[in-house]
Amino acid sequence: MLSPPFPPSPPSISFDQGTLVASEFTQIGLQKIFPDIDWEFDRRIDKFRCNAIEFYKIENNLQRLAGPVEITVADWHELRWPSVDLPTLRPHQTVAMECFLQADRRGVIVMPTGTGKTIVGLSIAAQLHCGCLIVAPIRDLMYQWHRKIQQHLGYDAGIIGDNVFNLKPVSVTTYDSAAIHMQRLGNQFQLIIFDECHHLPGQFYQDAALMSAAPWRLGLTATPERRDGRHRELNHLIGPTVYELPIQAAAGQSLARYQIVRIPVTLDAAERERYDHLSQHIQNYVWQRKHDQPDFDWTTLCKETNLDREARAAMKAFRGKQAIENRAQEKLRTLEDLFALHVGEPVIVFTGSNAMARDVSLRFLIPCLLSHCGKKERTKILSGFEQGIYPAIVANQILDEGVDLPDAKVAIVIGGSSSTRQAKQRLGRILRQSAFGEAVLYEVVLSDTAENQRSRTRRRSDAYKLK
Repeated sequence: MLSPPFPPSPPSISFDQGTLVASEFTQIGLQKIFPDIDWEFDRRIDKFRCNAIEFYKIENNLQRLAGPVEITVADWHELRWPSVDLPTLRPHQTVAMECFLQADRRGVIVMPTGTGKTIVGLSIAAQLHCGCLIVAPIRDLMYQWHRKIQQHLGYDAGIIGDNVFNLKPVSVTTYDSAAIHMQRLGNQFQLIIFDECHHLPGQFYQDAALMSAAPWRLGLTATPERRDGRHRELNHLIGPTVYELPIQAAAGQSLARYQIVRIPVTLDAAERERYDHLSQHIQNYVWQRKHDQPDFDWTTLCKETNLDREARAAMKAFRGKQAIENRAQEKLRTLEDLFALHVGEPVIVFTGSNAMARDVSLRFLIPCLLSHCGKKERTKILSGFEQGIYPAIVANQILDEGVDLPDAKVAIVIGGSSSTRQAKQRLGRILRQSAFGEAVLYEVVLSDTAENQRSRTRRRSDAYKLK
């Protein structure tokens, strides 16, 4: 019997554009060896594929293999940090790091803003000595991580994002850039850190996790919950929650003590008349639509605004109500009183719209931070706030999470969503311990409006339930 001219190729698993390709395997063989992985047959190459995230399971199932298999997935880099100069970890930071390492180096750490999540992440990276990719939600946070790595680990990390593609064994990037480029980067980092990881389960952003073969995954967040319930997907995309520090447990310890003061205000006569008129218009429209179409909802209204004049008018009335809530004159008068009460103390004002932020900025001649402000402008404003040049700053959403702020112990919320996450993030902006002592958050809320219900919803957060 003649032997074949070429010996059969051994089975192999390789990385290809954010996926793993299994060659010389049968479907039955793959199901037997890797029972927890969903393989799909790619007819273009007559081979099976799965998402690169499954490499962790493949490594754990290698003992099931009956013969040699060629694995060409990992392109990891060993690393020796030039200089490690990290602060001594606080007890809760040490516990968080140990919990992560003991959980097979996969999981989410939940800690309030100001308790040192970044230092925990850097300490884990310093201990593991491997290639690492840090993913942040916005450019400011990406550069903040870059500065922290340089400061504490002596390493000039690569930057992938903001029109820069500078790839190094340790790199920082944004969720947008990670999702776009992970098909090229997915096998080059053994550790991946998702900062503010509650963003990750988004339909587009989750590709940053699915196309990465990194077996070691760390998620950092103060607020893992999402309204759409997709925070449950973090268990698959990163790992389970391995450590959680309640904000009340940190208050007075690693965080400043704080109090929350709710100040109810009302619309003036002209605002009330306009508000009630718009409310009635919306109620009449919704009642009629539900009478004709019982399943009519907000999504349907949004779809019809470009097609139907009455739907467009209803949406315009809804936006008009929001504008009245966000820009009520009594809020400005109350804000003036609070500024007088806290003369000499740095104050952060949070609004519910860009228009109100500009109103506050113009009336009180303080800097306004909005999402479209350039990096240099934001840096200049925050530096002036830190130096005391500006006694207060006002922002809509740009300061809600992540970015390190100068010390401040007074925050005034005059608008916002019903999100408990936003509420906790805004409170966290003033909870870092400093010479200013106890922190206070004022919540200025319009009575007898929809804003009152939004306030009640966000106050369900554990951060608002003081002992």
